[in-house]
Amino acid sequence: MLGEKDAIATIAVRDVNVAKKFYEDTLGLKPTPAQEPGVLSYRSGHSNVLVYKSQYAGTNQATAATWTVDNIISEVQSLRAKGVVFEHYDFPGVKRDGDVHLTGRTKAAWFKDPDGNILSLVGQ
Repeated sequence: MLGEKDAIATIAVRDVNVAKKFYEDTLGLKPTPAQEPGVLSYRSGHSNVLVYKSQYAGTNQATAATWTVDNIISEVQSLRAKGVVFEHYDFPGVKRDGDVHLTGRTKAAWFKDPDGNILSLVGQ
């Protein structure tokens, strides 16, 4: 069944060249051979991220991909230094410390790619 299979995050973009710069240079994802022309494939830890051109890029109003990190403060600072702007949300019972949202022991931060796809970090 699917519970034993790997999943791939698939993210729609308008311009794969702009996306390539963001996902490789800004986020540091490692490119892997893509199976289709116009598609970018990346390795991220033990996961895969597929970036493809679509007229529907950026229309998802929910988180498209999440990375679990060991030190969220450090990751936020590193991405901010590369020009990433973090989103701030008002959720019931959630406090915010700078760009990091705090819910109990969980910390989360959200940002968008150049097409407006919502991406997030979670961790301690």
